[in-house]
Amino acid sequence: MPELLNLSIDRIHTPVGELLLVADVAGNVRAVDWSDYESRMLRLLALHYGKDGYRLEPVRNPHGLRDAIDRYFAGEVSVIDGIAVRSGGTPFQRGVWSELRKIPSGSAISYGELAKRIARPKAVRAVGLANGANPIGIVVPCHRVIGANGSLTGYGGGIERKKWLLEHERKYAK
Repeated sequence: MPELLNLSIDRIHTPVGELLLVADVAGNVRAVDWSDYESRMLRLLALHYGKDGYRLEPVRNPHGLRDAIDRYFAGEVSVIDGIAVRSGGTPFQRGVWSELRKIPSGSAISYGELAKRIARPKAVRAVGLANGANPIGIVVPCHRVIGANGSLTGYGGGIERKKWLLEHERKYAK
């Protein structure tokens, strides 16, 4: 029987709603989502770690991660670059998610450009699906991917939050 994965969950107030942050005992962020999408986050955790493969314990500021998120929302947008993450997902998804972390704060790229960056230029749809399945929003900045025409297409937290996050990062990016 696999060992139970012990995870902490913190609920963080932000200017655009309550953010849920899930971390493991080593301080790796395993999930980030908005509280109004908590059921989706729990489904993703069950998908990646098994329905009975993890335990969530409420913890305030696990490994200083709340402090880092608070600093991000206060304008120190590059602070998320140093946050350690670990997730399930397929090798393709993890490749897309890894590439997302290379998009600088204050900028955005298209799905097509993201596909090119992972050397899969024809996999635009698959890249879009992987981007949409990202379990670690903000820290793995899927909000920095936009439509080829510059439109704010899809974001799991809602288009208004995506717009806010992009404007926030543009304002404070160095």
